[in-house]
Amino acid sequence: MEEERLDIVDEKGQPTGASVPRSKAHAEGIRHRTAHIWVVRRFGDKVDVLLQKRALSKDSFPGCYDTSSAGHIQAGDEPLESAARELSEELGIQADPDDIHFVGTFPIQYEKEFHGKMFKDQEIAFVYVYDKEISVDDLTIQKEELDGVEWFDLEEVYKACLPPRDEKFCVPMGGLEIVRRYVKRQLFPKWK
Repeated sequence: MEEERLDIVDEKGQPTGASVPRSKAHAEGIRHRTAHIWVVRRFGDKVDVLLQKRALSKDSFPGCYDTSSAGHIQAGDEPLESAARELSEELGIQADPDDIHFVGTFPIQYEKEFHGKMFKDQEIAFVYVYDKEISVDDLTIQKEELDGVEWFDLEEVYKACLPPRDEKFCVPMGGLEIVRRYVKRQLFPKWK
């Protein structure tokens, strides 16, 4: 199987016209794009977020709770197209593109060792929210990518990710903040 290629992008997430294999992007810290899809539900006077528990074999943050669904945007693909594909592949959600709401972008940049190997990540994440009713029992989990999913209170996740961060969660704070703002505007417009 040929390794996926990623568009090299500028600081705004626009492709430069060049691409790179995924392994090289993470070995050298070359900027690329990802799609992050947050599955949320209104639950009384609060909002829950569905988080995936990353498989122990993942090359970064194995065993941690992360964004509902996320993945690299392959070279030549559009962010929304990738978001719909990731929802389908990782969770079995067949989403209509009109049901996936674009809510913003944010940069991710870090270097950390996993499995004895340095992992350099430099990406522009395109953030989406999916808020259609789903049941965890109806999901088809991609076993190679994740060990399971669980609903969490969005505000409790936010508090757990503030310093000192609970290492149980590896959700990127930039995406979490964008989703919180969206939820307050769209699901709870009276929240401040």
